[in-house]
Amino acid sequence: MNNALRITAFAAALAATFGTAYGVGRGLDLLVAAEDRPAQRHAGHGAGEEGGGRMGPGHVAGGLQISDGGYTLALETPTIRAGARTEIRFVITDDNGRTVTDYRREHGKELHFILASSDLTEFRHLHPVRAADGTWATPVDLPEAGGYRAFADFTPAAEGAENLTLGADLAVSGMYRPAAPPAPRATAEVDGYRVALDGELRAGRGGELKLTVSRNGRPVTDLQPYLGAYGHLVALRSGDLAYLHVHPNEGGPGPAVSFAATAPSAGTYRLFLDFRHEGKVRTAAFTVRVAPEKGAAEPQESGTGKSGAHAH
Repeated sequence: MNNALRITAFAAALAATFGTAYGVGRGLDLLVAAEDRPAQRHAGHGAGEEGGGRMGPGHVAGGLQISDGGYTLALETPTIRAGARTEIRFVITDDNGRTVTDYRREHGKELHFILASSDLTEFRHLHPVRAADGTWATPVDLPEAGGYRAFADFTPAAEGAENLTLGADLAVSGMYRPAAPPAPRATAEVDGYRVALDGELRAGRGGELKLTVSRNGRPVTDLQPYLGAYGHLVALRSGDLAYLHVHPNEGGPGPAVSFAATAPSAGTYRLFLDFRHEGKVRTAAFTVRVAPEKGAAEPQESGTGKSGAHAH
């Protein structure tokens, strides 16, 4: 690749990232919230302890802010290269600028780290390692260039601290290939497994999402616990990449994992289900479109991602 093309590709990645940041700055409502649970200040693993939290009007969706509650997510590697295995390093600082080194464990981990491309075609749920000085590090290999969002989901050990999901922009340089969001489908295939999605998200109304896992035409009835649950669902909204980590209803070990959820507004969503079987974690992804409530105008989605049109 000549120098001019490299610069153009990198500029496109930065433009995609800044477009995501613009959508984040708009501060749209949270995309999915668990029904019939106590209200939570933040969506995330803390909310998941009660099966998921509900975000009402006036609350800020998880992952839309780089700083909240006196804590800040500081990426030490805000730019990486596509297709190259790279170590991402970051710290969480408090309101005095000190690096946080003490966390509460949530579902077996001190911190959960999510990476998602602005068009929501790439997704990683990672568990970085923390050094004694509070620096987190995790290797990653992202195949596509463009704008990404990094989410840190954690609870500080400080007295009175609540669960937080902070987000920061990540630029991935390299050859930039615009991609359209995947079309909605009721099934997803991953590593020979078939996951069927039943139920629907409705704007302003509760409903149940049931995801059923099968392999070779037979239901998988021996799903293994992963981080203390039989399934984890991350939902991201197209445009602003608002974040919610939902945990399943009671039940298991398969073949179905269900989630009580609602979409407070119309839009396009990407759902990522992590499930564990035979010692390996796999991720099934779905695109879901939610129609506006009767009599309500459908909102315009904000943000500019790799696809160039956000109708995550």
